[in-house]
Amino acid sequence: MSLSSGRVVMALAGLVLLSGCETSTRLGDLFHSAADDQASVSPAEPAAALEPDTTGSVGPDKIDSGLLGSDPSDDLNLGKKQYRAGNFGLAERYFRRAVESHPRDAEAWVGLAAAYDRLRRFDLADRAYEQAVAIIGPTPELLNNRGYSYMLRGDYPHARTTLLAAAARDPKNPYIKNNLELLDKSFRSGKAVQ
Repeated sequence: MSLSSGRVVMALAGLVLLSGCETSTRLGDLFHSAADDQASVSPAEPAAALEPDTTGSVGPDKIDSGLLGSDPSDDLNLGKKQYRAGNFGLAERYFRRAVESHPRDAEAWVGLAAAYDRLRRFDLADRAYEQAVAIIGPTPELLNNRGYSYMLRGDYPHARTTLLAAAARDPKNPYIKNNLELLDKSFRSGKAVQ
């Protein structure tokens, strides 16, 4: 695996954690906050009120030096810090600067998409997700995040289609399974319509 493709895989996994209720990265805890540990989501809550339970990315010791994200003061890491703190407008600014300076960095694009999701700028989130897909393809983690994005906006049919595509690629992924269960509970409770 080349340095570039290894970075892309790490970036994808880390970014997926940004926007999904349950995300599927196994790369670390950069987006995880203490508040997330205590958050509980009731299946009866509308999707727009849902907060991510788990998030994460790659720790500085796992990132190759010289790449975006290797400096704790670069735009990517500042975006992650602001995202964890719930400052989604500032996170968006840093992630946007990161993609402007490193347009092939999938992690920065997923971070930007997640920030736009939280700002309810779904049109811009869709553009950022498309850029990430163009770089790394429709990975299960990216599909999971995108499915959750559809849940946030109340687009349950697209959420189901996207989450099922994620599950088809990674059937044992617990984060994808949890988002599908959350979606199914929304359908059963009448909060979502097919």
